[in-house]
Amino acid sequence: MRVQLLTHTPDPEQVVAAAARLCYSDASIGQLLERAPEQAPKLLRKILDMGHLSVLEHASFSFGIEGISRACSHQLVRHRIASYSQQSQRYVSHDERFEAVTPTSIADRPELAARFAQHLDATQELYRGLLDAGVPAEDARFVLPNAAATKLVMTMNARELHHFFALRCCRRAQWEIRAMAREMLRLARAAAPLLFVDAGPGCLRGACPEGAMTCGEAAAVRKEYLELA
Repeated sequence: MRVQLLTHTPDPEQVVAAAARLCYSDASIGQLLERAPEQAPKLLRKILDMGHLSVLEHASFSFGIEGISRACSHQLVRHRIASYSQQSQRYVSHDERFEAVTPTSIADRPELAARFAQHLDATQELYRGLLDAGVPAEDARFVLPNAAATKLVMTMNARELHHFFALRCCRRAQWEIRAMAREMLRLARAAAPLLFVDAGPGCLRGACPEGAMTCGEAAAVRKEYLELA
């Protein structure tokens, strides 16, 4: 899996701070943007604590993501307040070899890993045979598995990223999307630490929201994300 932060709103923290000030000020937008940067941390902390999160929607972050499975990307696109551009299996054929993601629960067990690899080899052979027989790639792709790797560019605003991290950084999230979300959060915090200082699974900000389904390791989770850099 490869995750990159491709670009983001310039000075995202200042933009969000200016938007927050605008709600309570008659100053011009230019004047608000020129306010001393050292005033931003206190203001951003206040709006995050108040839950005044609409102003976070003015900062957007674009990620390049490669080497995740189609099983993972199907989960990802359920987050609808985002923009996605994904590699097409209709126009990009994999007649030589399609990349696949192998779960560690299979990879760590040699007999199962061998059977998994055989299945992928047979699928590749069938897929190539369909292409050689003149079947269009858009139809041959029907035999490709959820394990098939994909790549995409995704853009989310900071508010939606908070929601995404709350759900997908949780230990109850599927392992692959959780690993991706964790790396995205690390990159987002590096770019805008004030906006994402307390972003992460829901138990960072209080009791575990999973109720009876909790992993029971909230203290360990808090420590993990406190140390995430």
